[in-house]
Amino acid sequence: MAPGKLQLPSKNSSRAFDALTPALSEWILDATTSMGFERMTPVQASCLPLFMGNKDVVVEAVTGSGKTLAFLIPVVERILRTSEHTKKHHVASIIISPTRELASQIHRVLLDLVAFHPPSAAALKLKDEDSDDETTGNEQEPPVPVFPASTPKVLPQLLLGGTSTPAQDLRKFLKESPNILIGTPGRLHDILTSPHVHCPQSSFEVLVMDEADRLLDLGFKDTLQKILSYLPKQRRTGLFSASVSEAVDQLIRVGLRNPVRIAVKVKSTSGQADQRTPASLQMSYLLTPPSHKIPALSQLLSKVSPTPQKTIVYLSTCAAVDYFGQPSILSSVLPSNLTIIALHGKHPPQVRNRNFAKFINTASPVLLLTTDVAARGLDIPSVDLVVQIDPPTDPKAFLHRCGRAGRAGRRGLAVTLLTPGREEDYIPFLQIRKTPIFPLLDPKIDISDTEVKETAEKIRAVVSQDRALHDKAQRAFVSFVRSYSAHIASSIFRVPDLDWASLGQGWGLLKLPKMPELKGWEGDKSLGVELDINDLAYKDAAREQKRLSELEEWKRRKESGEGRAPRTDDKGNRTREKRKENAWTQQKEKKQERDDRRDRKKVKREKDRIAKMGPDELEEHKRLERMIEEVRAKGPQEEEEWNGFDE
Repeated sequence: MAPGKLQLPSKNSSRAFDALTPALSEWILDATTSMGFERMTPVQASCLPLFMGNKDVVVEAVTGSGKTLAFLIPVVERILRTSEHTKKHHVASIIISPTRELASQIHRVLLDLVAFHPPSAAALKLKDEDSDDETTGNEQEPPVPVFPASTPKVLPQLLLGGTSTPAQDLRKFLKESPNILIGTPGRLHDILTSPHVHCPQSSFEVLVMDEADRLLDLGFKDTLQKILSYLPKQRRTGLFSASVSEAVDQLIRVGLRNPVRIAVKVKSTSGQADQRTPASLQMSYLLTPPSHKIPALSQLLSKVSPTPQKTIVYLSTCAAVDYFGQPSILSSVLPSNLTIIALHGKHPPQVRNRNFAKFINTASPVLLLTTDVAARGLDIPSVDLVVQIDPPTDPKAFLHRCGRAGRAGRRGLAVTLLTPGREEDYIPFLQIRKTPIFPLLDPKIDISDTEVKETAEKIRAVVSQDRALHDKAQRAFVSFVRSYSAHIASSIFRVPDLDWASLGQGWGLLKLPKMPELKGWEGDKSLGVELDINDLAYKDAAREQKRLSELEEWKRRKESGEGRAPRTDDKGNRTREKRKENAWTQQKEKKQERDDRRDRKKVKREKDRIAKMGPDELEEHKRLERMIEEVRAKGPQEEEEWNGFDE
C-alpha cells in the first residue's frame, strides 16, 4: 500500500515542544531546552505526534533538520511509557545505521538526552563506574542515587563492527541487559543470532532505520532481511533520510504497515517548495580544468568570507585520500595555518575514530580530506565549506556530501568542481533530480597558468623526495580513473574524454602510470618531467636497499639475456620485428579490429551486468538513463544567475 502524505504545520501553528499531543515528559522538555531547541523543527513537529502514537513513518527531510531527535524522543517515550518493564535480555528498540560514525553519533545524542532522566542517568553512571573499577581497581562510592529495579530506564548499547568482537559485545549485553541496540547491520545481525538475545512481541516497540535509502541498497539487503526476520511484525517502524523517496518502492520489504510519509521541503528563491537542501546552504559549481582544482581549493580557503574554520574535501577513492592526505603534499600548496586530516573507510576503526574526533575538536582551521564514508548523516558542528573535487560515483551521495555544511540554520557553502565539456551535463542532470546547483560568483576564483605550474612544481618537489610518495600517487591515480569509469552517469563521466596531461599536472605526478586506459593516448607520458624514475629513492633505508638489489638483478639478467625470450610466430620470426615490416594500412586495419573487439566485449559486459540486476536495480538503471537522455535532448540551458545565501 502506498504511504500516506502529511501536510506540515502551518506557519501560524505552534511548534513548541510543550504543545505536543501526546505531551512530552517534563525531563525531555528540559533536555531539548538544554540542547538549544527553543521550538520544534518542521520535521520534529510533523513526526513526533505520529511516531509517538501508532503510526509508522517514512521521513524525508533536508539534511541538518533535526531528524535524530525526531526518532529518539518517540523511542525513549514509548519505552518508558510501557505498562511492563522490559525484561532482562529483552530488546525494546533497535536503531540501524549504515556507518560506524553515524551510529556513534546517534548513541552520543541518546546519552545526552537520557542524562536528563534521573533513573536512566543513574543506571548508566553506575555501569560506567563498575567498568572503571574493573580496569583500575579503584574503589569509588556511588555518587548517584540507586532507583528500584522495577523503575523504567533507557539503557542503550552501541554495536559496531571492527571495534570489538561479537563475543565481547554479547558478554556486555548479557551483563548490562540494554533495551536499545544502536549499530551497523553486520554487528546487529551477529548479536541477534544469539539465543540469549530476545525481541518478543511483548517487549519490542520500535525499529528505526537511519539513512534508510542506503540501508535498502543492494549491499545491505541480505543482512537487513535477516535482521527483520528476528523482529515481531507488530511494531512501530520509522525510515529517516534526506533522500528516502528513492527507496519508497521497497517499503514492503521492511514491513511498514500503512505508513505516513512526511516530506519536509525547503522553498527556493523562486518560491517552489521542492528543494532538498537547507535554505542556509549555498550549493554552487565551478568549471575548472583538472590542473586547476588544487589551486581553486587554495583560493576558496583564502577568499571565502568569513574564513572557513571547518572544511570537508571529498575525493573519489581511499587511495586518493591516502596520497593527498600526506601532510607534506597539500600543506605545500594550501594556507599554512590549516590542519589537514585524512579519513576513509579502509582506515582501522581506531584511526577513523581518532581522526574524526580530532576534526570535530580542533579549534583552529582544519580540513577533512575524505571519501563518501563521511557523507551520510554525520552532524559535524560548524562545517563552513564543502568542496567536491571529484563528483560522487553515485549521484545519491551528492546531496549528502553537500549537507555536511549549512546544518541547523548555520550558513554554509558547498562547491563542486567540474571539468568544462561533457561534465557540464551534470548540472541539468542534478536539476532533474531536484538538486539544483548554480555557478559560483562570489568569491571569484581566477586561476592563472603561473599558479597552476607553481602548484604542480611544489607537489612534484615533495613527491620526488621519496619514492614511496611516487608509488602512492601512481596507485591513487589508477584508482581514480577506475572509479571515474564506474560512474552511474556513465554517458556524462567518460574516461575517453579525460585530459590526461592536465590530470597528471593537477595530481603532481612525475609520470603517468601504465594502464589500459592510456594505450591509445599519444601524449607525453613523462608529463615533461626530466627525471629518471630508476634514480628516485625511498627514504626508508631498508626499502631502498631492497629496491637497489632488485634493480641490479634486473640489469644483470637483461645484459646476460636471461630475461623472457622474445615472442615468435609459428615460423620462428620475432613478432615485434614482423609488425614493423607490416604496411601502415595493415597496422591501421588491425588496430580497428582490436577496437571493434574491445567495443563488442564492452557491450557484452554491460548486457551481462544488466541481466544480473534485480527488479529494483533495473528500474533505477532505466530511470538514470532516461534522465541522462533528457539532459542530452534539452541541450545547453541558460542558467539563472545566483549568488549569496538563501535566507
